[in-house]
Amino acid sequence: MFRTRLRSALGLLLVAGVAMSAAACGGDDDASPASKDGKVTLVINGLPPATEKATHDRFLANVAEFEKANPTIKIDAREGKMDPQTFPAKLAGGQLEDVFYVYFTDPANLIAKRQVSDISKYLKDYPVISQIKPEVLRVFQDDGGKTYGLPYKNYSMGLLYNRDLFKKAGLDPNSPPKTWADVRTAAKKIAGLGDGTVGYGDYSKNNTGGWHFTTELYSLGGEVAVNQGGTWKAAFHSPQGRQVLQQLKDMRWTDNAMGQKQLLEWADLLQQMGSGKLGMYLATADNIPTIVNQYKGKYETYGLGPIPDGKGTLGGGEGYMFKAGLSPEKIQAGLKWLTFWFTSADRYEAENKWSSETKQPVGLPEPAIFTGAAAQTQAAADKKYANVPQENYAPFVASMGSIPVKLEPPNAQQIYAVLDVAMQKVLTDRNANVDQLLADAETQVNQILASVK
Repeated sequence: MFRTRLRSALGLLLVAGVAMSAAACGGDDDASPASKDGKVTLVINGLPPATEKATHDRFLANVAEFEKANPTIKIDAREGKMDPQTFPAKLAGGQLEDVFYVYFTDPANLIAKRQVSDISKYLKDYPVISQIKPEVLRVFQDDGGKTYGLPYKNYSMGLLYNRDLFKKAGLDPNSPPKTWADVRTAAKKIAGLGDGTVGYGDYSKNNTGGWHFTTELYSLGGEVAVNQGGTWKAAFHSPQGRQVLQQLKDMRWTDNAMGQKQLLEWADLLQQMGSGKLGMYLATADNIPTIVNQYKGKYETYGLGPIPDGKGTLGGGEGYMFKAGLSPEKIQAGLKWLTFWFTSADRYEAENKWSSETKQPVGLPEPAIFTGAAAQTQAAADKKYANVPQENYAPFVASMGSIPVKLEPPNAQQIYAVLDVAMQKVLTDRNANVDQLLADAETQVNQILASVK
């Protein structure tokens, strides 16, 4: 999950340098949206590559079903989502798909630059949209409440842990640590098992360290950056920021609970967890299938608990937006497509059935985008076809409604690169000065934020 979010954010850093008008995004064919026979061709992306045969074929099967139900709409599906190598050029050249995939870090910048279409006046025709959680739909809205896209799904971070190691260390696998002090205590007990076992793991390389620092800071109620009168300033040189780095330093050097190998990046902790040698780390639920499929883990081994201390957690998600300059016919076609499949409570039954039959995981805990009847429909479908141990994730699920979910700061990847250094130092240098590291990072991050409007 981090790798896809990183690619997205890097893409936006490139997009930020592209200056263009909304009209330039539209494309030449937007003036004639429908053919003479009244049909509309809608270009979309998100089609899985042909090498991923099961999901590729499932996508095309949904396209065929949609076209049968909507004979005046032709779907032209393109592979891929958001590639930072091609997105700026496609945007500048008006070559974006009509309806294109984004991450939650993307919409604000695209809306501010008027590079997407306002779809607000059409939403009343699609009742399910009124059941989307307001805080999730807000990601796709401007300050005036106009809407430019729809969410597909979202995520939030929790504490992923090895239930088997918890049992061996005398810990209750049904009651994961509730505070960071509890994490430290548990990590020492797990590391005490010996044989190369690591109690708690963390990242510090290729922007993953800054990403996790942000998550841990949010859990303590801190902020990476704040907007003061229209100007963004770094806010992590704070008691919460010091607590994050000091706890990691103490677990690494005083407790010897984090192992000798450091400078870790995304795949490293998943591999360690799959090997049975790691007790805990922060993650989203989608790490679990990767650990199982790529690193030979077992679903019953892993539990997911709420983020320690629970004053906040890093969250995000993905959805689809509408290219600037689209005709009403294409906007309507796009909304019909999205509410047929992606932003659709009614599709969960069919999709979960397919996932179960093809041995894809069903029932992993993810925050739902819906409220009301739509949320109940999704929950019922998840329960009916669940094929992973739901009880292992009960602590995380029980906390989802009470822990505030915060999005990434502006220019997140640049900031994460700076914060990587602080994470690296406390994990590789027992004499690292926490306050000096935060002060140095604050200076650099304020320079990064000076360009944010």
